[in-house]
Amino acid sequence: MSLDLKDYIVDVPDFPKPGVVFKDITPIVQSAQAFNASIDRLAAWARTRKPELVVGIESRGFVFAAALARELRLGMTVIRKKGKLPRKCATVEAPNEYAVEHFEMHEDAVAPGQRVLIVDDLIATGSSSVSSIDLVKSLRGDVVGFGAVIELSFLKGVEAVRRAHPEVDVHALVRY
Repeated sequence: MSLDLKDYIVDVPDFPKPGVVFKDITPIVQSAQAFNASIDRLAAWARTRKPELVVGIESRGFVFAAALARELRLGMTVIRKKGKLPRKCATVEAPNEYAVEHFEMHEDAVAPGQRVLIVDDLIATGSSSVSSIDLVKSLRGDVVGFGAVIELSFLKGVEAVRRAHPEVDVHALVRY
C-alpha cells in the first residue's frame, strides 16, 4: 500500500491569522518514510521534465528543492524575499494572500536558456508561483515545471499559474 502524505500534514486553525487553516508540512520532513516518499514522487515527475537546475522558494520550498536537487544530481538556487541576498538581484513583485512582497534572485542564478524546475511547499492562490516563474523568466531561464507538495485546489492557484504560464507543467503531490 502506498504511503498517504495527507497523514503527515497537520491542520493548524487560525494561523497565521484568524480564519486561515495552515497546512503544516513539518511532520512530512520529520518522518524519514514520508520525506523520502515525497522526494521520490517529485523526482519521478521532475525527471520527465529534464531540468538542469532546481530553484527553491523561501523558505519551506528550500527543504524540498534541496533534497530534490540532490536526488536528481543537479544544482540548486534560491528565490528569496527582498533584501535577503547579498549580490545584485533581479526582483519581481510577489503579492500573496497576506501582503505584497518582492521576490529576488541573484542575477547570475540562472543561465539564459537553462531548463529550470521551481519547487515550493504549497500552491495556494498561485500568485507566488506566478511571480517566481516571472522572475526566472526575467533571467531568461526556461521554466520546465513547477512542483509542490500541497495544492489548495479550492483557491484555484494551479489554474492561475496555467493562465499566466500555460507552457509550464504544474504538479502537486497532495490536493485539498
